[in-house]
Amino acid sequence: MGMADHDAFAHDLAALLTGRAFVDLSHYRKVHVHGDDAIRWLHDLLTADIAGLASGASCRSLLLTPTGRIRADIQVLRRDDDAVLTQEPDQPDHIGLLLGPYVLSSAVSLEDATGELALFAVPDAAASSIGLPGFEPSSLGPGLDLLAAQGKPAWRVQDALVKAALIEASAASAEAWRIIHGIPRMGPDFDQRSLPSEAALDAAIDTTKGCFLGQESVARIANLGHPPRVLRHVRCEAAFVPGAPVFVDGDAVGEVTSAAPLGDACVGLVRIAWAAVGTRLTDAAGHPFEDASSVG
Repeated sequence: MGMADHDAFAHDLAALLTGRAFVDLSHYRKVHVHGDDAIRWLHDLLTADIAGLASGASCRSLLLTPTGRIRADIQVLRRDDDAVLTQEPDQPDHIGLLLGPYVLSSAVSLEDATGELALFAVPDAAASSIGLPGFEPSSLGPGLDLLAAQGKPAWRVQDALVKAALIEASAASAEAWRIIHGIPRMGPDFDQRSLPSEAALDAAIDTTKGCFLGQESVARIANLGHPPRVLRHVRCEAAFVPGAPVFVDGDAVGEVTSAAPLGDACVGLVRIAWAAVGTRLTDAAGHPFEDASSVG
């Protein structure tokens, strides 16, 4: 990264961390779910409490396999009588194609709205701060999502964001913002072999509702006490990169999955064996990884 690129990255990241920037997520997959049974149907398939979502609210949710592995990681944006599902485009399977076989005789329609809807995320900001209606939290994490039809409606939203003194941040700075906040992402931090508890996604599961795909497996794993490996949000004075090993007393116990600079230090996510939880984690040179849960 050249000096000019580094300065632009630092400028965008600072704006994101203070709620003064937005990110264009229009490339995300978007699936419009509607019909008389739409909300109940989603509630019975996904891990989160979809039926309890109010209009204008959103939540992170998962679609699991029967054995409790993560098939897809999505955001559910609830409207009055329907919902829009957003999904990062680099996930292996399209959420619309995954859900399609479960429609059967239900009064549910699934429509790919990726090309029809623009999506803007305003991290670390609330609707009241920008004067536009949206969905909270955002598809990126803390913040607000704005949906608009492509074309003039989307241009008007983007213009309103700029008039609210928000800058458009780059994808690279948005990724750093995610890592600084310790938010796991499918791809770098977990994959379709992962259990929700391995991916630090227990909060995406409503354990009190009646059913969802993979529920019995999730309950069985919880009853065993812990997953075989876990993610931890860490900070280190020395730089580190994804793929770097993590050690305890000279023995490798895991690896870095995501990393981002923060001032003179580095923050990131590491995947470690359960036996290493609560121990002193270091890099290969002995620099300690400290808990970063309060960062961001």
